[in-house]
Parts: sequence; C-alpha cells; structure tokens
Amino acid sequence: MSHDQDRPGPGGLWDVVVIGAGFSGLYLLHRARELGLRTRVYEAAPDVGGVWYWNRYPGARCDTESMYYSYSFSPELEQEWPLEERYPSQEKNLAYLRHVTDRFDLRRDIVFETRISGAVWDDEEHVWTVRTDTGDEVRTRYLVTAVGCLSTPSKPRFEGLEEFTGELLYTSEWPEDADLTGKRVGVIGTGSTGIQSIPEIARIAAHVTVFQRTPQYTLPANNHRLDPDFVKDLKTRYREIRERCRHSAAGTPYPVPTRSALEVPEEERIAAFEQAWERGGGRLLGTYTDILVDEAANETVAEFVRRKIREIVKDPRTAELLTPTTYPIGTKRIPLDSGYYETFNRENVSLVDLRRTPIERFTPRGIRTSETEVELDAVVFATGFDAITGSLLAIDPVGRDGLTLQEKWAKGPLTYLGIATAGFPNLFMITGPGSPSVLTNMPTAIEQHVDWVIDCLAHLEKNGIAVIEAGARAEERWTDHVGEVASRTLYPMAASWYVGANIDGKPRSFMPYAGGLGRFRKICDAVAAGGYPGFRLGDRETEVDIDFGAFTPDIPTGVPQP
Repeated sequence: MSHDQDRPGPGGLWDVVVIGAGFSGLYLLHRARELGLRTRVYEAAPDVGGVWYWNRYPGARCDTESMYYSYSFSPELEQEWPLEERYPSQEKNLAYLRHVTDRFDLRRDIVFETRISGAVWDDEEHVWTVRTDTGDEVRTRYLVTAVGCLSTPSKPRFEGLEEFTGELLYTSEWPEDADLTGKRVGVIGTGSTGIQSIPEIARIAAHVTVFQRTPQYTLPANNHRLDPDFVKDLKTRYREIRERCRHSAAGTPYPVPTRSALEVPEEERIAAFEQAWERGGGRLLGTYTDILVDEAANETVAEFVRRKIREIVKDPRTAELLTPTTYPIGTKRIPLDSGYYETFNRENVSLVDLRRTPIERFTPRGIRTSETEVELDAVVFATGFDAITGSLLAIDPVGRDGLTLQEKWAKGPLTYLGIATAGFPNLFMITGPGSPSVLTNMPTAIEQHVDWVIDCLAHLEKNGIAVIEAGARAEERWTDHVGEVASRTLYPMAASWYVGANIDGKPRSFMPYAGGLGRFRKICDAVAAGGYPGFRLGDRETEVDIDFGAFTPDIPTGVPQP
C-alpha cells in the first residue's frame, strides 16, 4: 500500500474517517486500505482496544469463548494467536487487539487521545466536516461510526455524592493503580460488570456491601485453561467453524435445538439443564427452541436457576433477595460468573436490597439508605452504559437540512439495516441499532457489517456515485420489522438496557435485531445484490422490494451469545 493513503487528498479531504479503534474500527481501517481509500481513525483512548481498553475492572472477562471471539479475516492470524483460556480476560483481549494493530501496521493511521465532538454534512460539496475535542476539523467523503454498543458509561447522580470523602470508582473507567485491599467497599449495580467484579473485590477487601436494585440471573462460566490438543484440533477446522459462525443465529457454531422444552418429560429436561449448567456458559438458554419465545418454557429454565441459587446461597433471606422473579430469564443480558452466588456466603459480604431500603444520599463517611448508614472507604459504580445509541447521540452529527441525530431519534432510533439512517448521507454505523449486535458474538457481527460497508463503498467508487442515503420508507419498514420480530420473543418483557430502561428519560424500544445474524446476513446480501433497494444512490432512490419477513423464522430462536 502506498503511504500516500496516510495523507488526505486535495483540499485536505479524506475518503473515510472512522470513529473508534476497537474491533470495528481496526477491521474497517484494514478493509478500507485494501480498497485504496485514504482513511483516518480517531480514538479517545491512548491506545487501541475500545471497550477492552477502558474496562479494566477486577474480573473483567469476555462472555464469548476465546475460540470464536476474534477476527476470522486472516487464516494466518488465527493460526498464530495462542488460545489459552476458555473465556479471554480483558488483558488477553487488549493484547490481541494490540497484536492485530501492529501485525497489520494499523497504528500509523490512528489518532489517539482525540474525541470526536461533532460532525456536519455539507449537501453541496457532499462532504462531512468532523470536529475534534482538540479544536481541529477534518473533512471526509464518508463517515463511519465504530463507537461500540457499550462504550458510553451511565453515571447516575446521587444527592451528597460530592460530600463523600472516600474513593469513587467506575468499572467503565477503572484506574490502573486502584487498590481496594483491606478497604470497606460498596458496589452499586449487579449487571455483568458487578457480577464479575464483586467476587474479585471480596477476596481482598475488608468488607463488601452490594447495593442491588434488581436481582440478576447469572450462569457459571466454568472458565478453565484449554487443553493444547483441543486447540490443535480446533485450529485444523477453523475455516469450517468460522463459516458456521457466520451463518448461525448468534455468531457461534453451537448446535441448534430441535425440540420444545414443554414436549419432553421433566426428568429429561432437568437432566439437560444440569448438563448445560455443569458445562458452563450460556448454552442453558439454547437447550430448547422456545425458551426465549414461550413464557411457560422460559419458566422451566428460570425455576431451575432459582433452585440453584437457593442451593448455593446458605442464608435463606439472602438467597431470596438474590432470586429474580419479575422478568423471564435471558431477556436481560445474561452474565457469566465465577463464583458470584457463592460470594454471598463469605462473612465479609453483605447485600442491601434497594427496593426495600433505597439509597437516600451519600454522606462524608459512606451511603445512607432509608434504614441505616453504611460506612465505606470506596464506592464502585457498576452501573453499565447508555447502550447501543449513547455513543452515537454523544457525537450528535448534523445531517441534511440541519437535522441533528438527537432530533431524528428523539422518540427512538430509526435505521435501515442498523447501518444507515435517513437524512444523514454517507454516514455508516457499524453494529448500530436495528442490527443483531449485542445478541450475537460481536466480532462475527462486526465483520459482517464492515464487509457490507466496504462492498458498498466499492460499488459507489466503481460507479462514480458520490452520495448514498437510507430512504425514509426503507427505514420505516426496517424499524417496524425489527420491532415486529422482537414482539414475537420475550425480550420486551424486561426493563433492560436492550430497551433503554437503565437510562432515565430514554425512549423505550427494543434496539437490537432479534432475527439472528445468519438471517440478517441474507437480508443485507439481498439488498446489495439487488442494487441497494431502499437507498438513494446519487439522485436515484430505489424501491424497497425486499420482503424482510421471508428471511425471518416464524419463531426466532436466536439466543444471547454463549
């Protein structure tokens, strides 16, 4: 590749500007280079990694198995990278992304410690002007957001927070020098980050007080070192396994269930659940076809996990507080844990139920609930993210006729294929709202989206088309389809971050596409093969003649990533 591509073209114009240098941004840069496009990536962190740079909290670990949580575009890369543990740690994922960056010489096209603060479309010149927080402006023909689905932290406010004299720590921005040894620690939040970090903190802290708003179903990870013979065998079959991942519902190669949970004898069902529990990971939710679409089937799994909680947690009152009953299992992102429930058997761990005794305020010495004051040396906020749309709305690009994305999505996100939104030409979103994203193995979903975008850019370049924009009718049809597919599942029954329920004032809608990655891929491929129906190419807008429903199963069977 010529290093001329490292510099903008005439008039300081880049071909592509990418926001973010995690899994999405790095692969987008690699593919754009192959196309010969002058590409610049901007990253807020001092290094690559995206979510795996920032999420350094104790116990941070991926919940997709390491064999599949990686790029598939390079057979040489997958053969040379060592697979050591079943579930890769934050440190391992960050090392992997650094390795990829250096192996493919990507670093020279990335500007670090620079946050994008805005972008404005010029309809006459067909150019985006992108502003950075350093005061610079860059111009580009195409703007691609690779900002991640879980990258804008949710930081709830509490009365008196500024009065607290101890440490305030956020799992999403964990300092490298944090040390909780021998301290009295409060942890607010019991989602994935809380469930991973609480057992680790409890091992070193004098005492841990867990402040729980909603009890969470969690499944054992059963993480372990991988047998070298297993790894050797797997790598001989990597190409075939990757192909199965690409066309599966969840981006992983696991067998698809064939029977309903309600059509087998109870003894057989329990035995299948026990086997999945012992195996570890998320496959308990994939034992039968109807766990995420039928309440009675779902209840068989939910009650199995509730019984496990009662068996593991010795104190009956604590077990009761930890037992979820108000939403179907799997309709919130299912965490994988390493000894979470067992941690509440420790003498130095206590649980506060915020539904019964809510936090009233912070004090100089700790947290006051409606019942008592808890004295603390440090408070850890494991309060999650403004998921899927938060990072996009933080940039708040200004599209055609001065329309901002905040205005456009005031009642909820509207996209076509999760890739584009009407009124914002030449803007592409990687795993945006309306795509399978967080319901899948993310690297597999990312590669699908990036490859589609690159193929689209190649089509535009080859045919001399300066502008592409999602059509309003296609966007409306796709958004309706995403909602209709979700309505045939149990997902909307939970007040989850999938629907924005963790953010006050956020409009409620089920944001991911629940029809499965394999079927989503077929829809996207059909759009490309048909000459991009639903998009306006230049001055021409093609009709939407694709029946999205024809690609979708009558009953969606996609499960959260194992």
